[in-house]
Amino acid sequence: MFETVLAGVWFPSARPGRLATRPARVIADKGYSSKSIRAHLRRRGIRATIPERRDQRANRARRGRAGGRPPAFDPVIYKRRNVVERCFNRLKQFRAIATRYDKTALSYQAMIDLATLTLWL
Repeated sequence: MFETVLAGVWFPSARPGRLATRPARVIADKGYSSKSIRAHLRRRGIRATIPERRDQRANRARRGRAGGRPPAFDPVIYKRRNVVERCFNRLKQFRAIATRYDKTALSYQAMIDLATLTLWL
């Protein structure tokens, strides 16, 4: 599902014209530290700031030199993920978003839009 979600991301770019679809960096938690996700980001030229899971570190260490080097990780950049997590927690204060009572994706998206507008104002 990671590739599907990333394909649906659109944001304004620095240059005029169409919206950008390729972010400069992805900051994610340990749940997204798989080989396939890292390979997908590498193919698209997107830098990843994803901490490595403990079992992945242990497997790489167990393999010795054949395990390769650890992926790059910047803890200072990773701290920015905190802002997104706090936003999700504030959105979950709205009962309709936290419980997902809406039957269609369109009405759920509308509720998220209303909640973000309420928080923004």
